[in-house]
Amino acid sequence: MLFNTVQYILFLFFVVLVYYLLPKKVRYIWLFAVSYYFYMQWNSQYVILLFSCTLLTYITGRAIGRLRKAEEECMGGNEAVLPGIRRRKRLCLASCILLNLCVLGYFKYFNFILYHLNSILRNVHLSEIKWGHDVILPVGISFYILQALGYLIDVYRGEMRAERNFLRYALFVSFFPQLVAGPIERSKNLLIQLYEPHSFEYENFRRGFLIILYGMFLKMVVADRAAIIVDTVYKDSAAYPGFYVAAATCFFAIQIYCDFYGYSTIARGSALLMGIRLMDNFNAPYYAGSVKEFWRRWHISLSGWFRDYMYIPLGGNRKGQVRKACNLLSVFGVSGLWHGAALSYVVWGFLNGAYQVASDAAMGARRFAVKFACKVFRGRFSEGICITAGAVDRFSRRLFRTLSTFFLVTCSWLFFRAGTLRKSFEILKNMFSANNWTILFDGSLYGLGVERNYMNVLLFSILVLFIVDYQKYKGKDVSALFLGQGWWFRVMVIMMLLFSILLYGCYGELYDVQQFIYFQF
Repeated sequence: MLFNTVQYILFLFFVVLVYYLLPKKVRYIWLFAVSYYFYMQWNSQYVILLFSCTLLTYITGRAIGRLRKAEEECMGGNEAVLPGIRRRKRLCLASCILLNLCVLGYFKYFNFILYHLNSILRNVHLSEIKWGHDVILPVGISFYILQALGYLIDVYRGEMRAERNFLRYALFVSFFPQLVAGPIERSKNLLIQLYEPHSFEYENFRRGFLIILYGMFLKMVVADRAAIIVDTVYKDSAAYPGFYVAAATCFFAIQIYCDFYGYSTIARGSALLMGIRLMDNFNAPYYAGSVKEFWRRWHISLSGWFRDYMYIPLGGNRKGQVRKACNLLSVFGVSGLWHGAALSYVVWGFLNGAYQVASDAAMGARRFAVKFACKVFRGRFSEGICITAGAVDRFSRRLFRTLSTFFLVTCSWLFFRAGTLRKSFEILKNMFSANNWTILFDGSLYGLGVERNYMNVLLFSILVLFIVDYQKYKGKDVSALFLGQGWWFRVMVIMMLLFSILLYGCYGELYDVQQFIYFQF
């Protein structure tokens, strides 16, 4: 059941209606039931996998909770048994994590491993390994396993009490708005909210409706139209060399952002209709002034998960620059592999890690140079050097840093979109095979599968996106800012969003209901 369909809107309306009609004590049972129904619309067989992951992490969480209690009771008393308790606690955590990662690895990487293993066997003239069927990746498995493991680690660290109510915990893992593609919620946010009695509030309802509408706009008007341009060029980059590829790569940067941001936005709006607040997964990432800042603003739930549960336990930045660089590359390499079983994803991950390592090295060299210059030169010249070096708030410098970051991130998106490493290098080769920059201004871009009027609407919609994102970047609550305007302005904007979704989305030329990109991860 896709968010961008009438079927989902009717489903959501029915769920919310029944939710508020039911007594508050049993609402979580209703949400649990409809969440499993929602997931079964993809593939009913894989609901067993979801339930198994939930049951395993629930039992392990309870076991760790009991061991923590025993550990606390032994503190200051019978401390001789503490090493044994802690050892069992670590064993419970490690066993559950390993088992879940093995399940994830089987479904996500088995075909990839088998393909390359057979390639090696062919090269050494040995018989290939035969496998009777393809392993199909269950939708959302990467997201709900990480969410469940995050809860388990929080219980192990003592940051969260082990949940006793199995159905409430199962709802935490399977809550339908964010089940398929996130955000990857923390137990300290979502699980606690599932205990709160949510009464109907008009403010939540109108905010939720507005957020859903904006998410639909991002997905159906911006992302799905940009996808046509990207697909046209990337399917035959030899026929569209030079700046055609560069333009298509920029459009893909917009496509993947609006596609994933659109999903997360609809998820947030859907949950808010029931009084549940999900985290905002994106915070104007393309206004970032560095790649490091970009990853603090892009897919915040996944970036935070890798930071808290992998980067910091590896040592983070506490053990010197070399160790920090290794940790960064390791985390981003794993992040790339998490996105897909292809070397191009790994390269994409390492490239984003390398950007940050290079940035740290450049920052260290810059600080050394400034200190050296301030010592060697004295007087006004020395003061001018120090002022210039620290002028990070000047508009020209902020603009340069933002454009540079966008360029670096967009270059890495090429590897993400290409699908394979061979295809990535082929597209890179075609990008530099022609110097046809004039196509950016002579109307040639109108011939990339999107008719002129629709292209103009797409460009205007991208402008709207960046205006809204600029307000978010400045720290403003955009929905509150909008709802604080006059009624005539609100009606005009809502009607514009509705008509753009209907005329250029649902019933527009060449439109077909598209899955969200992150469903494949």
